[in-house]
Amino acid sequence: MYNTITIKIGSNVLTRQEGVLDEPRIEKIVDQIADLKRMGIRVILVSSGAVASGRQYVTCRRNADPVSCRQLFASVGQVKLMNIYSSYFNRHDMLCSQILVTKEDFSDRRHYLNTRNSLEVLLEHDIVPIINENDVVSVTELMFTDNDELASQLSLMMKSDAMIIMSNVDGIYDGDPSDPASRVIPVIDQNSAIVSKCIAPTRSSFGRGGMVTKFTMARKVAAAGIPVHLVNGKRDNILPDIVKGKSGIMQTYFKPGTKTSQGKKWLSHSAYFSKGEIHINEGAAASLTSEKATSLLPVGIVSVIGSFLKGDIVKIMNHKGKFIGLGKSRYGSDTVEKKIGIHHSKPVIHYDYLYIRNDD
Repeated sequence: MYNTITIKIGSNVLTRQEGVLDEPRIEKIVDQIADLKRMGIRVILVSSGAVASGRQYVTCRRNADPVSCRQLFASVGQVKLMNIYSSYFNRHDMLCSQILVTKEDFSDRRHYLNTRNSLEVLLEHDIVPIINENDVVSVTELMFTDNDELASQLSLMMKSDAMIIMSNVDGIYDGDPSDPASRVIPVIDQNSAIVSKCIAPTRSSFGRGGMVTKFTMARKVAAAGIPVHLVNGKRDNILPDIVKGKSGIMQTYFKPGTKTSQGKKWLSHSAYFSKGEIHINEGAAASLTSEKATSLLPVGIVSVIGSFLKGDIVKIMNHKGKFIGLGKSRYGSDTVEKKIGIHHSKPVIHYDYLYIRNDD
């Protein structure tokens, strides 16, 4: 039985074909979440739909740019969407809350911990936090890829026992989903590299993401030790069925790998906020990518690119120039350069603050 679950609902689950909100579907999903809560499960809900909601209440002027229209729709639509959620949860005598975040809220350790503490307080008070990216202000290159990325960040942050992605398809197919001969891939583990070739790079009609993002984020979360279920959110009772372990559920299940520490989970999503690069030699690369817990020592460093301060996140590049990991530097770039090649010196990046990628 799962104790804490992160549920992500995509725009195409919450909207009808013509683009308006599908309120009866939202009501059914809330009913399912209420069932989970009555089972003692803590639910973190990541919900799309604000922009789609805003479109049905306001028309953007013709000469407005796409960014301004998105801000307009999101600002109006978020209020409407939350009112709908609140009214349906009220029928179960349950409270929900709204949290709007930006990618910058995950950029440093202090913001990260503050966000986590806020969510923990809500869960302790038996409140369902409904989280969305703040599209009113997140209109730069700092936007999340989509809410699949946001949900994965939150799953890692809150040490969720599972992440459930509710899409408008039954899972990841071994071919084109529109082809009757295609079948849903029931289980994906960390060695299923070939699966990515089966995924069409198309995006949904009303959201920003697509199946490629879902696959990438699901696999990253699973690699950190959290199982992921990719399901069709339009199927009735899909959430209780998953939690109860009902057999024969149509889904793609991502098998979890070895659990990683909270600090490493944070680092795994911090590539965008890196301030520089540390290039290492072949021996250091082999040591860091082995199964043995190893810190990055100055003797294995060959060069430093960029300027960074003590405590900044830096990318680790192997002897071939390939990005292999991230770490929190114990020193600024000037000091690291002076330590290059030195034997018997303290680590530049300690193992506890080092994340090595395990993908290709």
